[in-house]
Amino acid sequence: MAKEFIARGADLELKKIRKEFPGFTAIEELDLHVPAGEFFALLGPSGCGKTTTLRLVAGLETPTSGQIFIGGEDETETKPHERPVNTVFQSYALFPHMNVLENVAFGLRQRKIDEPLVKAKEALNLVQLAHLADRKPQQLSGGQQQRVALARALVNRPSLLLLDEPLGALDLKLRREMQIELKAIQMEVGLTFLHVTHDQEEAMDMADTVAVMNKGRIEQMGAPEALYDRPKTVFVSKFLGQSNLLVGEVESTSANSVSIEVAGNKISVPKTRAEKHTGKIAIGFRPEKATFTNKKPAASSSTNIIGPGEIIDIRFTGVSNQYLIEVPELGNITVFAQNIGKSPVTELGEKVWISWSVEHSFGLSDLPNTGEAA
Repeated sequence: MAKEFIARGADLELKKIRKEFPGFTAIEELDLHVPAGEFFALLGPSGCGKTTTLRLVAGLETPTSGQIFIGGEDETETKPHERPVNTVFQSYALFPHMNVLENVAFGLRQRKIDEPLVKAKEALNLVQLAHLADRKPQQLSGGQQQRVALARALVNRPSLLLLDEPLGALDLKLRREMQIELKAIQMEVGLTFLHVTHDQEEAMDMADTVAVMNKGRIEQMGAPEALYDRPKTVFVSKFLGQSNLLVGEVESTSANSVSIEVAGNKISVPKTRAEKHTGKIAIGFRPEKATFTNKKPAASSSTNIIGPGEIIDIRFTGVSNQYLIEVPELGNITVFAQNIGKSPVTELGEKVWISWSVEHSFGLSDLPNTGEAA
């Protein structure tokens, strides 16, 4: 790829950002630091404040209070076109009357940059579309249009690239391909990417760091693997994949673990993986970490066991079979069994025992809402 585009990204820092709109507050108070050169994802459901955050960084909205720093410079009051930032939107916003090359060169011409077409060709080489320079946007596939939009943003050599659900309009297969390409381009050019998405898999596949937003606040932030393996709140445990949650009073502790009793079952979690060690707590585990058998496993301090339960639903998803098991007094528990040519049990109505390693449990800081399925 073109060496001309290898640049040093700028860090982004948001200090005590608050954004109010008439009738509601989009962002309560946000402190965030994105290191230079990182692929950072803001992840959350619609209405959580992630797109508002991106618009604040771009200068398309003004914070009610707080400051925005890019590369150490206070850009809070800086106009959008004067910030070292470019945005790639889901809609691409390409000019239909211009060919691909002119679309990419448009911003350079507006700013009266020398050799706009030469620089535009370099950007198209970066996204491997130079051979389509003479085509109109409507003659391109969705993935190709997305790459043109990316080239148009990169050609301006921003220090920070904002991605607003850029892959949302693509089909699943193409989206997966573009995830790989986007990450490769980001590593090649050395820019800081701030990616806004509601797609959990997309965030975890691409980002170095993920911040999970909920109701205008960041609930948890960290490496994708850490967030998935060790969620700290009910929201994060359920938004990043699926979780089974069991709630009970702490009935014993040891040097290394905390245990609750739920419907006569002792459920333990390592102390280092629990947010609370006293009172009523929720202990969770991921469906793929569990297994089930027709006979009750031998008791072990390293294994949690519940049951017996009845298989009430089986779903084949390709990579796994997903089992819904109804356990008296505990509700429904989900277990995933990898599709390796055989399955533990395949019939509805089977009575089974569920088990998982204590070290795969996690203890949360809050409890599921009353009436919310655990």
